[in-house]
Amino acid sequence: MSDTTFLIGVPGALLLVAGAAYPLEHVTHPAKSVKNWLFFTGALCMLAYSILNYMAGGSIFFVLLQIFINSTSVLMMLNTSDRFDTPVIILVGLCMIAWSLRLFDGYNTVFFIIGLSGIGLGYAMNMGTLKRNVSLTVGSALIALFSYLSGDMIFFWLNVFFALFSGWYAGRIYLETKRK
Repeated sequence: MSDTTFLIGVPGALLLVAGAAYPLEHVTHPAKSVKNWLFFTGALCMLAYSILNYMAGGSIFFVLLQIFINSTSVLMMLNTSDRFDTPVIILVGLCMIAWSLRLFDGYNTVFFIIGLSGIGLGYAMNMGTLKRNVSLTVGSALIALFSYLSGDMIFFWLNVFFALFSGWYAGRIYLETKRK
């Protein structure tokens, strides 16, 4: 991994972890959310990192992941309805899954495929919901496992922390709904 790749990957990962850790906000539009801008900017950095890393011999699956994440990030920032998001995400996700299966690189690819689907759905779901945070938690945990097995520690630690923070918010939301 070159210094340039590392210098793009680490800040991108930190932006995404900061987005996961940032408190839930009540905003009128997702584009007014600091949390979402951290996600969006971090995802763009990680797309650049994954492309540079692939060109240096890294896994193509991280490029696929970032294409999918950036697609869902755009939908999130545009505040499209879940009725629109779901079919678009399913279509893009199925294309990414088909591509992943075509490139099948062992059974750890299954962790990648399921994690990719979970993260993508979570990104596009409405903010502050239990289903969004559970989806992000499970998806990130599976991508962390895939990253560890692939030997990419930037993606591994990014997804470990992302899963932890998303899980923490899922727990908070669950407890709040239980009290009501």
